[in-house]
Amino acid sequence: MSRTAPRICPLCEATCGLVLTLDGDRVTAARGDRDDVFSAGFVCPKGAAFGGLDNDPDRLTGPLVRRGGSLAETGWDEAFDEAAALLRPVIDTHGPDAVAVVLGNPNVHTMAGGLYPPLLIGALRTRNVYTASTVDQMPKHVSSGLMFGDAAAIPVPDLDHTAHLLLIGANPLESNGSLCTAPDFPGRLKALRRRGGTLTVVDPRRTRTAALADRHLAPRPGTDAALLAALVQVLFAEGLTDLGRLAEHVEGVEEVRALTQEFTPEAVAAHCDLPAEEIRATARELAAAPTAAVYARVGGSTVEFGTLTNWLADVLNALTGNLDRPGGAMFPLSATARAPRPARPGKGFALGRWRSRVSGHPEAKGELPLAALAEEIETPGEGRVRAVVLVGANPVLSAPDGERLDRALAGADCVISVDPYLNETSRHAHVVLPPPPPSRSPHYDFAFNALAVRNQVRYTREALPPAPGRPDESTILARLVLIAAGLHGADPAEVDRTAIGGALAKAVADPHGPVHGREPAELEAELTGRTGPERRLDLMLRLGPYGDGFGARPDGLSLATLLEHPHGIDLGPLRPRVPGLLRTRSGRIELCPEPVAADMPRLRRSLDTASGELLLVGRRHLRSNNSWMHNVPALTGGSNRCTLQIHPADAERLGLADGAPARVKGEGGELEVPVEVTDAVRTGVVSIPHGWGHDRPGTRLSVAAAAPGVNVNQLLDGSRLDPLSGTAVLNGFPVRVEAAR
Repeated sequence: MSRTAPRICPLCEATCGLVLTLDGDRVTAARGDRDDVFSAGFVCPKGAAFGGLDNDPDRLTGPLVRRGGSLAETGWDEAFDEAAALLRPVIDTHGPDAVAVVLGNPNVHTMAGGLYPPLLIGALRTRNVYTASTVDQMPKHVSSGLMFGDAAAIPVPDLDHTAHLLLIGANPLESNGSLCTAPDFPGRLKALRRRGGTLTVVDPRRTRTAALADRHLAPRPGTDAALLAALVQVLFAEGLTDLGRLAEHVEGVEEVRALTQEFTPEAVAAHCDLPAEEIRATARELAAAPTAAVYARVGGSTVEFGTLTNWLADVLNALTGNLDRPGGAMFPLSATARAPRPARPGKGFALGRWRSRVSGHPEAKGELPLAALAEEIETPGEGRVRAVVLVGANPVLSAPDGERLDRALAGADCVISVDPYLNETSRHAHVVLPPPPPSRSPHYDFAFNALAVRNQVRYTREALPPAPGRPDESTILARLVLIAAGLHGADPAEVDRTAIGGALAKAVADPHGPVHGREPAELEAELTGRTGPERRLDLMLRLGPYGDGFGARPDGLSLATLLEHPHGIDLGPLRPRVPGLLRTRSGRIELCPEPVAADMPRLRRSLDTASGELLLVGRRHLRSNNSWMHNVPALTGGSNRCTLQIHPADAERLGLADGAPARVKGEGGELEVPVEVTDAVRTGVVSIPHGWGHDRPGTRLSVAAAAPGVNVNQLLDGSRLDPLSGTAVLNGFPVRVEAAR
């Protein structure tokens, strides 16, 4: 007999509410939850295909251990014994930095991924931490850290109230939004237009989002920072700046004026390949709007000036008086965030506290560039990475020069992968630990609620119970934490008890908190929840900004409150949070941080360099999320294909025919890919999507392998990075294209 269960969708950043139909122990259908307080019934093709992903026959159902050169099925205890036998000798012999931790973006889409990786890194005490951030959003973390003192203080556009939205390198009609959690992003953009607002899109492709825009600027890829600097210059030159209520909380305005004075529209026009008057008109429209928000995403991050682009986006928000203002760019306040404290100076944000061993790349937010992982494994010497622990990561496809990383992982002493698939990366593992399908896991969005366009809170328990004898993802990661700490064999629940004890000890010592001076043991006894993760969630909710404070605010949130509201609780619109959220040393918004000021001459020099080469950009598709979903039949085919998009004029010049193969050459290698001639890309630009290349032997991805596509990152050798954030340049790099003979 069929039944239904609510479930928050974990397949993109929109976090829509779903209603799953269950028959026995299978998900047979998924639809949007009309009662969800945030998504109100919206669902995209990925969410509708939840059952196909959940029931994928290629998902691993038990652990694998390498025996005699090949992976074989084994029991869970045997797998963890093998992981301990391989990992601990590396740590004991070569030290903690001989272990690298690699976290993929699926971690922010699971509850366990939000709770345990920080404990794993802490137990290992390694500085070799790599995540998907340095092939995605690290420039935003760095610019936010430098400006606001907190790398997690990311302003998002107040979509439902703004009068003017300027999107840079973002295509939310396909991606559903990124670093901006907004169910039904397309509907919200259409509502902006209906209420008389303006949408401006900056993108070298005429995406579905750009087709909706009032103004579409199609600059040469990688020139966004120069374009934004010109917009800032116009604001200053024409007296259009107005910081509004933030004036007393901002420093560095005159320094920004000086840094951008040479970036006139005429000075950047040729470099951006945009008319100067169109640039000037864009600045004037932004300043004249009743409210406005500037939002830059992956196309503005994965370029050589990614940090400058993200910094200048928020400089524009501040100079137009739209930062921390309703209808502008605002700071969400999630239910598990630290409760607001009195405004005061903080520790600030530092870059380069340590550097990578081989190339000397500076750390950012405790991470090193993912592009540097291969050389850290391959290069002999003191401090060489000998063991790699991967959690939901497939860097062979997501990092530059996957061929080199492929070889490097094959030569590592120990590779442990937590992954539901045997994919291009996990096939190198000595131990593979597969988590259960999403229907058998609870869900809470720690990361995305902190980026939501409306404050709300939702939690869903697992729709189906864990399979007998199979640990849940939290237990898998907790057992890895114990191995890392030298406590293999201890009770995994001890990891949660230790985390709770540490959090309560800090809470009772905080003079500004609701439980100051109380006994931790007393508070721990009040926690509810069936599992350690639920008890930790209960603790964070109760100590958070909307929490009950363990009785201090009886009407506040707790896990019990959330369980009474399976479709979520609305916490209201975004509200101004400056100066309370600032953690800079000055206690103010530092509009002109020294590291970005020092990088501006490099941007100025770029105006004098011109290249006639074709520049490559990536693209997203509504039915895809990087390499995750290419094994789900319902999400493949159609327009979700790996092709080289090229403008008709460039195709004719190069002798390329639609559907015929082309050879694309870059600094790291070359590949052959079918041509798709389309005027959706501007001249001088070609586009290949990210996350493909499922043609390596030894994987178990039958659907993906049938239409493997090509790995566009293989065109890169890993040397092109944004110097401030260590983010790989995956967009706007030169390639040569010719017909494949």
